[in-house]
Amino acid sequence: MKAKSFVALFLLVLTLFAFNQKQESKQDLTLWYKAPAEKWTEALALGNGRLGAMVYGGVEKDQIQFNEETLWTGEPREYAREGAVKYLPELRRLLKEGKQDEAEKLAQEHFMGRKSTEEGDQAVWEKKVTAVQTQPVSPAQPGYNDSKWEEMTLPTPDGWEKVGMEGLDGSIWFRTSFELPKKWKGKDIKLELGRVRDKDYTFVNGKLVGSTEGIGNHRRYVIPASLLKKGKNVIAVQVINYFNKGGFVGHKFGNIPISVYPEGDPSPEKNLLALNTKPWKYWVQDDNPPAVPTFQAAYQAFGDLWLNFKNHTGATDYSRELDIQNAISRTTYTLNGVTYTREYFASAPNQVVAVHLKASKPGQITFDASLNSPHKKSSTRKIDAQTLGLSLQVKNGALRGESFLKANNKGGNITVTDDKISVNGADEVTLYLTAGTNYIRYDNVSGDPAAVCRKALQSVQPLSYEQVKDAHTKEYQGYFNTLSFTTPQTANAQLPTDERIAKFASESDPSLVPLYLQFGRYLLISSSRPGTRPPNIQGIWNDMLAPPWDSKYTTNINVEMIYWPAEPLNLSPMHQPLFDMTEELATRGKVTAKYHYGAPGWVLHHNTDLWRGTAPINASNHGIWVTGGAWLSHHFWEHYLYTQDKQFLKEEAYPIMKGAAEFFTHFLVEDPETGWLISTPSNSPENGGLVAGPTMDHQLIRSLFKKTIEASQLLNTDPQFRAELQKMLPRIAPNQIGKHGQLQEWLEDKDDPDNKHRHVSHLWGMHPGDDITWQKNPKLMEAAKQSLIMRGDEGTGWSLAWKINFWARFLDGEHAYKMLQMLIHPAAKGGGSYPNMFDAHPPFQIDGNFGGAAGIAEMLVQSHDGGIDLLPALPKALPEGDIKGICARGGFVLDMKWNGGKLQSLEVTPRADNKCTLRYAGKTITFNAQKGKTYKLNKDLKLI
Repeated sequence: MKAKSFVALFLLVLTLFAFNQKQESKQDLTLWYKAPAEKWTEALALGNGRLGAMVYGGVEKDQIQFNEETLWTGEPREYAREGAVKYLPELRRLLKEGKQDEAEKLAQEHFMGRKSTEEGDQAVWEKKVTAVQTQPVSPAQPGYNDSKWEEMTLPTPDGWEKVGMEGLDGSIWFRTSFELPKKWKGKDIKLELGRVRDKDYTFVNGKLVGSTEGIGNHRRYVIPASLLKKGKNVIAVQVINYFNKGGFVGHKFGNIPISVYPEGDPSPEKNLLALNTKPWKYWVQDDNPPAVPTFQAAYQAFGDLWLNFKNHTGATDYSRELDIQNAISRTTYTLNGVTYTREYFASAPNQVVAVHLKASKPGQITFDASLNSPHKKSSTRKIDAQTLGLSLQVKNGALRGESFLKANNKGGNITVTDDKISVNGADEVTLYLTAGTNYIRYDNVSGDPAAVCRKALQSVQPLSYEQVKDAHTKEYQGYFNTLSFTTPQTANAQLPTDERIAKFASESDPSLVPLYLQFGRYLLISSSRPGTRPPNIQGIWNDMLAPPWDSKYTTNINVEMIYWPAEPLNLSPMHQPLFDMTEELATRGKVTAKYHYGAPGWVLHHNTDLWRGTAPINASNHGIWVTGGAWLSHHFWEHYLYTQDKQFLKEEAYPIMKGAAEFFTHFLVEDPETGWLISTPSNSPENGGLVAGPTMDHQLIRSLFKKTIEASQLLNTDPQFRAELQKMLPRIAPNQIGKHGQLQEWLEDKDDPDNKHRHVSHLWGMHPGDDITWQKNPKLMEAAKQSLIMRGDEGTGWSLAWKINFWARFLDGEHAYKMLQMLIHPAAKGGGSYPNMFDAHPPFQIDGNFGGAAGIAEMLVQSHDGGIDLLPALPKALPEGDIKGICARGGFVLDMKWNGGKLQSLEVTPRADNKCTLRYAGKTITFNAQKGKTYKLNKDLKLI
């Protein structure tokens, strides 16, 4: 080898060694990308617990889509149905006799909660808007003049909302035409329109050929030959949409587009005439349909901040990032020799979203800033010489909102009109965005949204941008810096985040694991601060008026999963919004318990919203699930276990737990065949329909009774109630092993081994509960494992995340890591991750981010089984690491290092005086630990 080549190789090796040494000592805490976001799921999330923002980072046009946590549809009202309890005995009888269909029909008619409004007005309105069909000058007629109509390309798979008609409901006409091929003369032809939301009246050459209601029905109409004309034939469709997404959404399956083809053609896909190759004309006839009755409310987008830069193309060296250590997003690029930098963050101390623009040369910042909203009733106005305002009113709802945008400039000048802020020739500019609503609490909407905005802007008035930024960073890091986690970095750590996600399942990238965990912590801090509402199923980020699942709180796992990382990942204060909501739910749940079950205490079914509805909603085959209160009570107990805060146990936790337990002392009934106390009617979410005796219910109720008994003993209170629980506890139906060796999901042994349902609810007792553990009952653990094997690995995002936790508790690190790779995988048809690392159900659903972060923690530390297990499910892919600040039940904070897959050192700091039991590699040590003192142990678990 030539000396020169040898020297070059030596320097390369030395450089790589230095790179690795440097990277191993540094946390990987940045998401970054080479291009602006094109989709919402590529934008970067900011939040301060109340305000959420999604940053796109565009060069010529930048979009910051924003939310305020209390902007929901609906209004304060009673959700429970008075008198429903009289149908309870009959429901139980029907289920006992195996008449599930009859029970579900009865429950749907008489037992579900109350909707927001009563039916009736829709028929009157529809009669009015369809009257135009028969008028002499009608859009249905072929000669109608549609020259002034707008155009739309069909189909719109996500509804017409995604093509500029956000929030539109009502009656909309569509028209197009086609030339009849000569070879089709004399033949009936078929018109394929795909799916339509929600109802259509379809005309050809002025004659009605079909009308269908419901998105589940494909529109396939036969056009008789007698109706067709030589040459041009006109299709007109009146679409009726009352709420949610509207319009032509295409075929769910198959390869036939919107088209016409001869009736009976065996190969229509080869001979069709496509009707989607040119835009259709459309006209909004009436966009004020009557309100649709709904069981619960929906979380809604607030608005968008737009930054428009004229003649600002040709940028190079582009980069955008999210620095989760400081909770700051940045966009940088170079244009015409000038480097531009934008910084964005959501400040909790000052309650603003800040956008700071600067350039490497003076006088280079010129742009227009504007606000808009998808809400129909919205408008902008000039507030003062530096401030633009946005006002909105939720359709058919009690809430209204205000947003103020203020611009502070250094150099140049600012002009404000009623629709924009214009900045010209500035050196630097800071924009402060605020938002507020009139919401005070679930039963009070008397607030002043403009006052919320003024207060926020007044707080930043005397401060420089750097002071606002420093206060934001200091407050945020007070939470975030309580835990650090590092693993060695490979070359993939230098790739953009979307590329790392794409490669994670097939290439080594161990430092993406702590990044994913820390991103989960970032999202929790950003969406759940003391004094705010808890994050919903999409956190505080949503760009729609009718989002998936209404962005509600789904309490049969999803809202609870959001908080799984709070205690183990050292973010205990972030748990408080959930406790605050639960206290409100307990108040509302007392009415539901009385009206529906004639019971004391409080009950919560599978969904709730801003107005704290607790009654059963949607369909009786999944909406009647009674153990939401028991699961939320579990979080109160967990908070106590991790913090050892006895005052919290006394003042907040125990009253909630007792109220939930009181309900079940009345609700449980004796099964005549076994003598066990069972839960009926209920559901194993969201699988199998309305049943008596689902296993999950019994696990939750048994856990609730045990914890309430223990809390009563610790607080030396309620001995009579404690005795009642102690008497009932052993009678609750036990976990059972079925004929497939599985943990039974129901009272009967009827599990289907081929069922791949996303919910694995009957495993609640082994995670997140401790009803089933290796120390207590290994046979039941093996049965639970068999159930999970039967369910399979595939699942939606949150389901994959739950399975990480399951496999970690089965002490199978390799399988847990496999599930993590499936979770951190580009989202396709199944669960995974979007480019911005948001969890994909799909669509976006944030709980998987939190469940995944908690699952990683379970791989490293477990403390639910009578001690603290160290590295219980460490996978081979993470042979080396260092985590500081991870927490364990009993009030312990751990700092831990491992190498070669083995523990190297451990430090334990108790938050309270307590006995500490540590287990690792077959060794166990127990010692009395004193609050605040740090205990150091070596790799053999010996105190040093």
